[in-house]
Amino acid sequence: MKTKAFFIFLMSAFLLQGCAQSNLRGTGDLGVVIERASGSIQIIDTSALSTIANVNGLGDLSHASVVYSRDARYAYIFGRDGGISKVDLLSASVVKRVMQAGNSIGGAISQNGKLIAAQNYSPGGVKVFSTESLELVSDIPATYGLDGSRSKVVGLVDAPGNHFVWSLFDANEIWVGNFTDPKSPTIEKFLNIGKKPYDGFITPNGRYYLAGLFGEDGMALLDLWHPKNGVHRVLDGYGQGQEKLPVYKMPHLRGWAVAGRYAYIPSIGHHEVLILDMDTWKEAGRISVSGQPVFVIARPDGRQVWVNFAFPNNNKIDVIDVQSRKVMKQLEPGKAVLHMEFTPRGEAVWVSARDDNRIVIYDTNTLKEQKVLPAQSPSGIFFTNRAARIGF
Repeated sequence: MKTKAFFIFLMSAFLLQGCAQSNLRGTGDLGVVIERASGSIQIIDTSALSTIANVNGLGDLSHASVVYSRDARYAYIFGRDGGISKVDLLSASVVKRVMQAGNSIGGAISQNGKLIAAQNYSPGGVKVFSTESLELVSDIPATYGLDGSRSKVVGLVDAPGNHFVWSLFDANEIWVGNFTDPKSPTIEKFLNIGKKPYDGFITPNGRYYLAGLFGEDGMALLDLWHPKNGVHRVLDGYGQGQEKLPVYKMPHLRGWAVAGRYAYIPSIGHHEVLILDMDTWKEAGRISVSGQPVFVIARPDGRQVWVNFAFPNNNKIDVIDVQSRKVMKQLEPGKAVLHMEFTPRGEAVWVSARDDNRIVIYDTNTLKEQKVLPAQSPSGIFFTNRAARIGF
């Protein structure tokens, strides 16, 4: 009798272990799609081309971004309302949510994965939190001028050495924060870098930070290896002599296209993609496209650059062949294309079409649709391979 009971116990333990094993999964092929109108996200599987879960109650996601923990299990979602939500991708649940500002437009995660920083419009500044607990660690107001005015913060990125770098839209400044001691960070300020920096980008190796300028044609370049050399101008006067069009949506630099030694940059108020030689930091060409670029992103192997556009051309995507520097194909995924994201090795790209309530998945070799998934007003698409990339 005892022998039979022991056998039943062993079999039960074996079956339970098998069930547990069958429910285990990695996170490397997962991602998040923002559903901006409903304050929710879809957790998606890029291998199965499917939605595996929905998470609700994430606040105002009309302008939202996502960063991932080092192990790619947790997504930190920054909402427009100043909320930060820590979401467990495996349990599809909100671990914690904090309200930290009145108007926020994104954030970054530190090199060691222990800190997340939020860039805020209101009140202007940067707040830094523990990734484990979401407790506030540092608060850096973006004050400037003799009267201590507060500036909107834009272009926040992570940099090596547990640094964060950001721009002050109203103050025309770039700040570099060293958070080696997160409770007592040191801030280095670079003044008069150009009019109205609107977004920022850090090169994949973490060396150069570039701020796009809305108030004038050009960009501000800071070498983080040699910050004492100060800020330099690149692409100065790139729109000189051309008539600017009304800007319906600001370009985004966070998804910049880097292919080899060249960067492909959305121009402001022009139907062009600018090519920047990152060895010389001089213009190396221009590509005419179908509208005012918003996102310009490169396929991971650097063979293609995909471009979406502001209104009224926001139903289109231009696919640029990098070798010929010409548009090789124009696609129309749907109304109001807001974002694109390549799978880690670039065999597919996921595209959000907000006003058609769908996500369109393309094969990047054939440029044909693979699948269409329903979504409620989808916008940003963020895959977990970002966890291992500087500036993402």
